[in-house]
Amino acid sequence: MKKVAVILAGCGVYDGSEIQEVVLSLLAIEQAGASWHCFAPDEEQHHVINHHAGAPTSESRNTLQEAARICRGEISPITELDPNDFDALLLPGGFGVAKNLSDFAVNGTAMTVQEDVLHICKAFANAEKPAGYICISPILIPKVYGPGAKGTIGSDPDTAAAFDAMGGEHIQCPVDDFVLDQSRRLLSTPAYMLATSVSEAASGINKLVAKLVDIA
Repeated sequence: MKKVAVILAGCGVYDGSEIQEVVLSLLAIEQAGASWHCFAPDEEQHHVINHHAGAPTSESRNTLQEAARICRGEISPITELDPNDFDALLLPGGFGVAKNLSDFAVNGTAMTVQEDVLHICKAFANAEKPAGYICISPILIPKVYGPGAKGTIGSDPDTAAAFDAMGGEHIQCPVDDFVLDQSRRLLSTPAYMLATSVSEAASGINKLVAKLVDIA
């Protein structure tokens, strides 16, 4: 059975991983006949958002502990992720990607990627193992794969411009499809960058994951 490593960024669209995208991804992995294991940085989140009020709170929360809520505790610190143990990599979206896995939300095109996350993503890239990036997580692609890497965040002009400015080649993509950079074995899909419902998000995620597992 093929094994997929999934990197999470907390729990909740505004300060962590987008919960629906994660659940859809895990379901799609299983339905494709593969298995998954989740990982996350064992660090404090950038900040905590009250998802009901839509405003920051004074709380502090741990990225790993929050991400564990989504996957029923089946998660490990990202420092324990050995790419040799897995056939493919998957990164769901959510603003935690831009706040906890990187500082894109603060620094834009001058962003840095969290050290362990960058190390792991580059390891999969260097080993030519397939990787899927969902929603906002493709913003990491230029930092991982370097100049010319193809990816999509849908059609948002500012984020697309940032992707290109960092050396990537942004490709507009509808919500129900994905972009494949064949030479890099790299997949991306817009999900909630464009989706207006769970089923719309699923339409692209399901196709991306099916292809990810197929080429692993």
